[in-house]
Amino acid sequence: MQAGARRLSLVTLCLAMMLAVPAAFAGKAETFTGVVSDAMCGAKHMMEGDGASCLRACVKKGSKYALVVGDKVYTLDAKDQATLDRLDKLADQKAKVRGEANGDTIAVNSVAPAK
Repeated sequence: MQAGARRLSLVTLCLAMMLAVPAAFAGKAETFTGVVSDAMCGAKHMMEGDGASCLRACVKKGSKYALVVGDKVYTLDAKDQATLDRLDKLADQKAKVRGEANGDTIAVNSVAPAK
């Protein structure tokens, strides 16, 4: 009976460790403040006209939204249509993006105008 109790304790310990490890390595959401752009143009829009029109044209042609934070350009990985719509409304404007950064890409959780 004592061996059975030890085995159960060991199994419980192993399960607890398996659940704890992914949480320790999970990315941490951060807030980034910058100007909404597109990944093709980055900080400087290439088409004539205003930045918002250029951004929208590039996104229409397949470019992803981006956030310019100082000298750094992050590609925004936005999955849902509501977030994409908010990014479109904030084209070439300052915004706060909350999400998890992985290199030069941010997996977007939320977008709001920056004050």
